[in-house]
Formats: sequence, structure tokens, C-alpha cells
Amino acid sequence: MTTVTTRTVAYPADGLTMSGHLALPGGTGPRPAVLIGPEGMGLSDVERRRAEALAELGYVALAFDLHGGRYLEDPEEMLARCLPLLADPGRMRGIGRAALDALRTEGRVDPGRIAAIGYGTGGAVALELGRDGVDLRAIGTVNALTTGRPGEAARIRCPVWAGVGSEDPIMASAQREAFVAEMRAADVDWRLVVYGGALHAFHHPPVDHSTPPGTGHHARHARRAWRDIVALLAECLPVTE
Repeated sequence: MTTVTTRTVAYPADGLTMSGHLALPGGTGPRPAVLIGPEGMGLSDVERRRAEALAELGYVALAFDLHGGRYLEDPEEMLARCLPLLADPGRMRGIGRAALDALRTEGRVDPGRIAAIGYGTGGAVALELGRDGVDLRAIGTVNALTTGRPGEAARIRCPVWAGVGSEDPIMASAQREAFVAEMRAADVDWRLVVYGGALHAFHHPPVDHSTPPGTGHHARHARRAWRDIVALLAECLPVTE
């Protein structure tokens, strides 16, 4: 197992000072890199641990921030910030591009080999980077079957993997169908995995504060979704010594 080092990275975005979590694998040479976007509540130890797990596999990983260093435990406060953000592709792209710029300043990053993954709002940001034509090797999202502006999915230049719970009331069947139609119309290399019996945010471990209705952890599917994301990266962004 490679030795992982971490540090906090501050950078401006969306009128805020963001505080991302950077994880670096051992060694000195350039490595492929992964952006990790958090759920709407914001950057937490869940995404920090995932960045570190990817660094153990040899990736430079940056778990990016959505709320200027804040974690929004109150569902109403979270929705008040995230719903306008999700309705504004330009803002999402700005947040994603700022995080991407912060990642690229790390000297260990191979700038031509970057992927973006994310959960909920952070996954929507990853998708908008693709729709904005950013050069990514892969996009992976969980609970983020958002659709974009008409025709802009044709700018996506990499495979897209998406996972969703079958019982997710936020990403329900109509949302899934719209996402699939958009990907098909744009001739994107896409995959959609529906995890039977899972709710929204099924990947996220239980938390000690209130959460929006329709959310719930599903341990077995959470493990499966993580394995699927790691497999996507291994296919599209292999680590080579």
C-alpha cells in the first residue's frame, strides 16, 4: 500500500473561499488525478476518506468544497443553497472549474489524465464539467441524474457512469428516463446502474442529524457503487508506474 499524504487546499469559487481535501500517493512522478464532489450537505469525512482511498490506489485526488468550508446539517439550509445552484449550470461549472484549477496546480498531477466523480450536487457539478467540454477521461456520479441545457451533452468527451437507487424519490423514473434520453441523443458512452431497493444518498453512511425525506443508507449497495466507480477509473484512467 502506498504512503498517502494529505493537506487542505484553499481556492476561490462562487464568491467563497473553498477548502478542499487533497490526497497524494507516495512517489514523485506524475499521476492520474480525480476530482471528488460531495453531496449537497458539503464536504465531509466521507469524501475525504474516498480521496485517501483513491490515493492509496495511486491517484492524486481532490475532494472539493461546495459551501466555503461549511457543512450544512440543516436540510432546509442545504436545499436553500443547493436548489438554486442546481438550476444554474454556469455556477456549477464555475465551482467545478475552480476545483479543477486547484487540482492542476499540484505538481504530481498529469494534466491530461483527470476524471471527475461526485455524489448528489457534487455529481451534478461533475456532469456539468463534461457538458462544458472539459477534457476528462471519465465521469462517475451517484444520485446525480441531472439533465443539462439542450444539446450540450454532445460536448462530453469521455465515458459516463451513473448509479441511482431504484427507490430514490428525488431521482425517480422520469428523471432517469430524461437522463438516458439526453445521453442517447448526444451519443455519449454511458452506463446507468439502478441499485434495487436503495433510496437517495444510499452510498452515504448514517449521520447524526436530520436528513431530507427519501434518503437512507444501504450498506451493500454503497460497497457495490464504490467498486463500480473504482472499476470505471481502472478502465478509463489506469495507474501506470
